[in-house]
Amino acid sequence: MSGPPEGPDFSLADVAREGLLERPGAEPATHDGTGRVGLAFTVRTAAEDGAEAPPAVRDVRVPPGVTVFDAASWNGIAIDSTCGGHGTCHKCRIRITTDGPTPVTRHDVRTFTPAQLAEGWRLGCLLHATRDLAVEVPPLTTRPKAATVGIGRQVILRPALQKRYVELDEATLADQRTDLVRLTDAIDDLELTADLHVLRRLSTVLRAADFKVTAVIIDEALVDIEPGDTTGARYAIAFDLGTTTVVGTLLDVGTGTPLAVASTLNAQQPFGGDVITRISATMMDPDALGRLQQAAGATLSSLAKEVCREARVDPGHVYEVAVAGNATMTALALGIDPEPLGVAPFVMSAAQPPSVLASELGLSLHPRARAFLFPALGAYVGGDIVAGMLASGMDRDKRTRLFIDVGTNCEIVLSDGETILSTAAPAGPAFEGGAIRCGMRAADGAIEVIKVDPHAEGEDPAVTLQVIGDVEPRGLCGSGLVDAVAELVRVGLLDASGRLVPEDDAKDIAPALADRLTRIGEERVFVLHRPTPDAEPAECVYLSQRDVRELQFAKAAISTGWSLLLEQLGLEQRDVQQVLLAGSFGSYLSPASAVRIGLVPRLPVLRIVAAGNVAGEGAKMALLSVRERAGAQALLEEVTYVELSDRPGFNDAFVDQLSFAP
Repeated sequence: MSGPPEGPDFSLADVAREGLLERPGAEPATHDGTGRVGLAFTVRTAAEDGAEAPPAVRDVRVPPGVTVFDAASWNGIAIDSTCGGHGTCHKCRIRITTDGPTPVTRHDVRTFTPAQLAEGWRLGCLLHATRDLAVEVPPLTTRPKAATVGIGRQVILRPALQKRYVELDEATLADQRTDLVRLTDAIDDLELTADLHVLRRLSTVLRAADFKVTAVIIDEALVDIEPGDTTGARYAIAFDLGTTTVVGTLLDVGTGTPLAVASTLNAQQPFGGDVITRISATMMDPDALGRLQQAAGATLSSLAKEVCREARVDPGHVYEVAVAGNATMTALALGIDPEPLGVAPFVMSAAQPPSVLASELGLSLHPRARAFLFPALGAYVGGDIVAGMLASGMDRDKRTRLFIDVGTNCEIVLSDGETILSTAAPAGPAFEGGAIRCGMRAADGAIEVIKVDPHAEGEDPAVTLQVIGDVEPRGLCGSGLVDAVAELVRVGLLDASGRLVPEDDAKDIAPALADRLTRIGEERVFVLHRPTPDAEPAECVYLSQRDVRELQFAKAAISTGWSLLLEQLGLEQRDVQQVLLAGSFGSYLSPASAVRIGLVPRLPVLRIVAAGNVAGEGAKMALLSVRERAGAQALLEEVTYVELSDRPGFNDAFVDQLSFAP
């Protein structure tokens, strides 16, 4: 069965007479109470010999208001399209077989005959799912343009940023339409709006370009008119605005291709290494907020210049940016007082930041470039986590999945395929090398991987180290700290309570390692690296008993968070089918070590996946698809935030999680 042929134009009045228009105030069909609409897709495909293959049936559930086209693409069901769902190619033809009225748009009227409309044929990109529907999908003749973004996600290219080249008729005495009307009439599939900036340029540019121009559009706002055909130059920048590191990715939104990536330290570092110290800075010094905002802007601006220079792209052709940052970083970038985020009851000024010009963030791009800032679920589950959930498809996967972004403030998300819970756990700075005797950030000289052999002999090393930069070890970063503790637990030099065993016991447990157990003053330590054979312990890189306690408290805070979320959904550790470790730390953390110390549920290591920079991936998705952007905003309604600090039994659960026992 193929799609219907192109139909002749006729009026909406004709359609109304046929009784096809939805009645005003008509009640949509009820669904299952999950807050989602059910769609039953019958997908028809053509076999290799041209015959029609047996249809496949897929049942999916999506948030109300999603278009049928987007609902299909979210769930891996391909529907014809060449315009990415903008309603201009008229190829995404589907048939609704559910009884009841289905809305008709003017594009449907131009595409189908009255008989076809009566049979339920519609354009999938313009039909919104407000009730349960049965949808028939014809065989493909083309494939929609898509990009692979996030964790293996196929994103249909449907950017808010568009460029339309038009050749207009010049005004005459017989045709005295205004310049704006002349332009908007030529782009009649959008309800364009224009601000004063555009109106100041419109008449001059039209006439200088002989009425051959390119309209630059974001959503349905006309942001500029450019002479000639500039449709090939459509760029945007995705920012992961981290507390420590900021990453910028330049995208060609026409193809979904990343053109350049750069990262740098956040210039706010002199005000403190974490959000609490930066909030405190604004509370103690009234001028600090302005300086922090300038530092954020300078960081974003330097990255934007770097990626544009690397890709040889004119910054004036960058029309949009997306920023994924935690609630504090977002507030500081916008110059909003963050003090309420740092004191109980921890309240944000707004969950959804306003739409602003990129110039208000300190960026020198196109003068009317827009900035999309991700919404936040709470003061400590911010826009970076919403972007991460978007990139990892936490709301679209039926598996039970656990998302953990390990850091000073650890954000945790749990989904059982229907319900999504989130929380935040105060892990402290241990994972970033803070409060650790020999701790340091992940830079050259940091030990990142540790393996120990308790019975090494001869030339075999008892301790094997992997050092960033392949240089002399200078300290211990977060992944190395976790490895060190996990390895000592494995060989028995750390007991279940986290205590280093006595030196005499160590000789029996791990003879090759016993001489590394020593003291610095009154504190017991385990030496990881000696710069010289006769170096004093204080001159070495070592793990102290206090370091172990710091890690214990950090891992207990995190494991208490996910264990209480599991309890709330009535699940056990073994029910978790996938654990996603997000962020740069998660990329380097050994899954086996994380399991051994109880940082993550005790599961087979193959279920534990390094998700990487999912915040940056989510920012890219928001630039490539307006539907994904709306999906990020929909997460505010779909995710329930759980406050741990006032939860009954939290302290008891925390104490239970301190142990290293299996």
